[in-house]
Amino acid sequence: MASSLYTALSALHAHQGWLDVIGNNLANTNTPGFKAASATFGDAFSRSFRPAMSAGQAGGSNPMQIGGGVAMGAISRDFGQGAISQTGRSFDLAIGGKGFFALSNGRSDLFTRVGSFGLDSTNTLVDLASGYRVLSGSGQAVTLDTTKPFAPSATQSVSITGNLPAEVGGPFAAILTGNTPFREGSAALITGTETAPITIPAGETWTMEVTVSGGAPQSVAIQGTGAPVGMQDVADAIDALDHVSASLNAGAIEVVSDASGEGASLQFTLGEAGQDLAAACGLTTNLVTGSEGDVTPTTDLNALPGGIADYVTGDTITLSGVDYDGSAVNASFVYGTDGTTVADLVSFIDGLYTGATAALDASGRLTLTADTAGATELSISISDGAENAGSTSWSDYLPMVTTNGTDADRVVTSSEVFDSTGVSRQLTMSFVRDADGTWTLTAEADAEEGVVTSEPVSGLAFDANGAPSNLAAQNASVTVDWTDGGSQTMSLSLGTDGQLDGLTQFGDTTSARVSSQDGYGVGELADLSIEADGDVMGHYTNGQERTLGSVGLAVFGNAEGLEAIGGNFWRETVASGSASLGAGNSGPAGVVIGGALEESNVDTAEEFVHLIEAQRGYQASSRVISVQDELLNDAVNLI
Repeated sequence: MASSLYTALSALHAHQGWLDVIGNNLANTNTPGFKAASATFGDAFSRSFRPAMSAGQAGGSNPMQIGGGVAMGAISRDFGQGAISQTGRSFDLAIGGKGFFALSNGRSDLFTRVGSFGLDSTNTLVDLASGYRVLSGSGQAVTLDTTKPFAPSATQSVSITGNLPAEVGGPFAAILTGNTPFREGSAALITGTETAPITIPAGETWTMEVTVSGGAPQSVAIQGTGAPVGMQDVADAIDALDHVSASLNAGAIEVVSDASGEGASLQFTLGEAGQDLAAACGLTTNLVTGSEGDVTPTTDLNALPGGIADYVTGDTITLSGVDYDGSAVNASFVYGTDGTTVADLVSFIDGLYTGATAALDASGRLTLTADTAGATELSISISDGAENAGSTSWSDYLPMVTTNGTDADRVVTSSEVFDSTGVSRQLTMSFVRDADGTWTLTAEADAEEGVVTSEPVSGLAFDANGAPSNLAAQNASVTVDWTDGGSQTMSLSLGTDGQLDGLTQFGDTTSARVSSQDGYGVGELADLSIEADGDVMGHYTNGQERTLGSVGLAVFGNAEGLEAIGGNFWRETVASGSASLGAGNSGPAGVVIGGALEESNVDTAEEFVHLIEAQRGYQASSRVISVQDELLNDAVNLI
């Protein structure tokens, strides 16, 4: 009867061991890199009461056995991947794969999934908790040189990308054009048909009205004395009116408007019947207008339709303005001395401007054209002298800007470049559109730093698709002689002919710029990071980086054969096999993840289920002992 006690006791021992495993798993739920353990059971040796028998006349039989209990069969580890938790700390490392970090305590190598590392006083990478040295893929300690600067490198190539405008915005020469063309005008003319004197009875007043160039009607009145009134008397009365003159031509009255051109007109209105001067003098009441024609070299200024009153010798026309170079223009044209014709005036203006040309265009408009393309304040003003007898409405003819003077299209970009000593220099690149539509690239250095000795890159052309078409034929480079010594040549990368991988020419937008250059100054270590293969990268203040060391990863033929020795460390055994050490990001070792730690892979919910199962198994075994104890007690009481 005692055998059942020992059977139940073995079960208590086995389930207690299982509870220990579960408890350890739950205790390490938050331990980085912890791998959950699981227990398996095996039945104990069985007692045989009857062996198996072969079939005969009575038939065969199965063996009859009673088991001796249970024992802990094995405790195994789940080396499945734990969740990755970001920490942001450079030397917190996790592994995405089956590898282990290798460390040395000076006597033996140990292994861990927890990469909580840092640098000691000798800049050697160590485990922060134990101080053990981290090993590289070659099995050596990882020592980082964090004090050595990154040596400078001179700029050898400069890349320029972006767009140059296809729309031409210059260079254009400034052009000023008059609003109204100069025309040679004829005055309105009316000639009477009567030459004989007329007799106006005493006491009567004969009248008529004259309208000149659309103005208000003006009256002409002659009072009779009974004596004959000659045509000269009537002409004198008309001549006294405004904006008109009258005289005799072959004895008949000839009336002429002061103004000329199509805007000049004359019209007589009859007086009272029987007392009408217009009819008596044979003057028509029809509207008569002047006429206009193209100016000629001999067209007098007084023949301009814009004339208000005729100029006389000595009258002045004041000319003022600004020449192409910004210098002031001030002069007076003297009528009768400097000339009398439109051609004389235009020639006089042309002589005043040293940077522009004055002329009449095909329509007769006065033009002032800059001799050189470019931005300018070119201007002209024309007015009459204050003491003049004659005058003209010059505002009708005054040239105004019709084409703005603009400089050649220019696109400027600049870049920092470095000489052989790592000194930063400034290089300015200017693209200027030439008259043939191509571009010239000119480089300039700061005058205090050096002088560009290479020739500009000229004739840069683009095809209809906006891609470069002749880069292959260009010697695109810049050579600079620095003031403090040394000459430096840099190649210019502008793209590929027929491709849109560099400079382009589209629309009217401008975006060409120096996109990169390969030089840099001296750099100090600014930051560290870990690559997927375990390389420790140093990032420097000059934008460069380099490998300072490498963290190795170890793999085992049977990772479950490793022996846990505490502190998140494992030791190899004959069951695990020897470690195979190498770089990360290759084979089953997996990748190194910087700035992160691997979390425990314990499934808390699953462990609670196992805990309930272990509790029930323990309770059942305890009940067997209780029942067996009661039976033994009953047997004792029989005696």
